[in-house]
Amino acid sequence: MIVLMMAALVLIVGGVFFTNQKEADTIIVTFPNGKQIATEVANTPEKLLFGLAFREGLPPDAGMLYIFDTSDRHRLWTKAYRIPVDMIWVDESHRVVHLVEDAQPCSQDPCPLYGPPPEAARYIIQTAAGFIRQARVVPGAELKFTLRL
Repeated sequence: MIVLMMAALVLIVGGVFFTNQKEADTIIVTFPNGKQIATEVANTPEKLLFGLAFREGLPPDAGMLYIFDTSDRHRLWTKAYRIPVDMIWVDESHRVVHLVEDAQPCSQDPCPLYGPPPEAARYIIQTAAGFIRQARVVPGAELKFTLRL
């Protein structure tokens, strides 16, 4: 019985390890001015919960794209982040509906929640702080999403 339980445990741990080793999905987001960023897709419960937490930095041409199951007035926080970020809420038609610039890391509770947007959003993009200003992102801008294979 103990041998069977140990074998099952090894299979479960091994399965989790190997299924999490696949390369992260990347979506290229193109902004109206032609600027592009490669976004890591937050499409698992863990990535949706932790996002960019614990990361030491973020290249200026990179970000994280949160994809939610439904459009809603989603909110995010920066708990355990080590870097400030810009946040861009995007609706199902890929139109920007809300912006937050320079959201600061939060290391102690209670951490502020950012949002909700004034309209329902399906996606949130987090970038390095300063990106919104540099790329001149404004509400109503239409973005293009391209899956990198």
